[in-house]
Amino acid sequence: MNARVEPPKPGEAEVVQLPKPETAKAAEPAAAAPAAKPKRRGRRVLLMILVPALLVIGGGYFWLTGGRYVDTDNAYVQQNKVAISSDIAGRIISVAVKENQVVKQGDVLFNIDPAPYQIALDQANAALASARVNVDQLRVAYTTAQTKLAAAQTTLEIRQRELDRQNSLADKGVSAAASLDDARISYQEANSQVELAKQDVAGAIAALGGDPNIKTDDHPAVRTALAAKESAERDLAKTTVVAPAAGVVSQVANLNVGQFIATGTTIASLVETDDTWIEANFKETQLADLKVGQPADVTVDAYPGVSFKGSLASIGAATGSEFALIPAQNATGNWVKVTQRIPVLIHIDDPNAAALRAGMSSVVAIDTGKTTLQKMM
Repeated sequence: MNARVEPPKPGEAEVVQLPKPETAKAAEPAAAAPAAKPKRRGRRVLLMILVPALLVIGGGYFWLTGGRYVDTDNAYVQQNKVAISSDIAGRIISVAVKENQVVKQGDVLFNIDPAPYQIALDQANAALASARVNVDQLRVAYTTAQTKLAAAQTTLEIRQRELDRQNSLADKGVSAAASLDDARISYQEANSQVELAKQDVAGAIAALGGDPNIKTDDHPAVRTALAAKESAERDLAKTTVVAPAAGVVSQVANLNVGQFIATGTTIASLVETDDTWIEANFKETQLADLKVGQPADVTVDAYPGVSFKGSLASIGAATGSEFALIPAQNATGNWVKVTQRIPVLIHIDDPNAAALRAGMSSVVAIDTGKTTLQKMM
């Protein structure tokens, strides 16, 4: 249903006058606006002065109180790596380790067939026994030579007395000339026998090493045999290859039973985990405040949030480029200065260093003990 609105008839409607807004109230905001502008402008100026001043003061404070730590992320974990090889050649008969196995010093790694070396040891023992027998025979020969010399000297004395007697008789005209000649010949023969006996004694002494009273095992021939025996014993002992140090064995894929290995051939590697250090490459501009013995904190990427304690052990004698196989040549004229790096050795004193592995990336921070302000004073 639609309703229609009709205009009011005359006399039915009244005209109502609305009150006008007061001019005083309308003028108040206009009057207040000019007073707020100077206040806001003052705050802005204050902030523009205060904020840079605080930044300068804060930056200066941190700069003056900083500079105590020298750090670098060009650092890597280092551990001794030993190439495992055999001192003797032979065929592998057993393998006692697996890849990445932790071993102690003296643990058996693998064994080589000992049969050929046992035979060599038996031969060396036989040669030693023979040498000792020969020395005993030389002593007997020396005694025999001395006995012959004594007999020859006794015969010479008899022939000397016989010759003297014949000379005396010949002087008196009693003895014949033939008897004197026979006495002289006998004396010369006896004298020759004495000289030959002396040579035999000298030869026997020389055979005994120049000392007739030498001990059997001190004789050169026996000492040679003893050395051969010790060498054979050493070779036999080397058929069992043991770990030279404690660590982790790796690259043992070439250790197979039945494989023949040559002397000195590298067939495995041992990483010594007991001795760990950090090789940190500091810029040459960072070395001024570094000294041996300063404490250091080491963090590695593998263990976030874990810090290892250490100390500065030594500073390299030259830059890394100086030890390069082909050092850089700057004689062409196209030279560009590059900041060099010096290797610094950080010794790890932390008992948790066993968790580190060679080649891990690390970050090193060395405490120099002096802030920038202290260095300036």
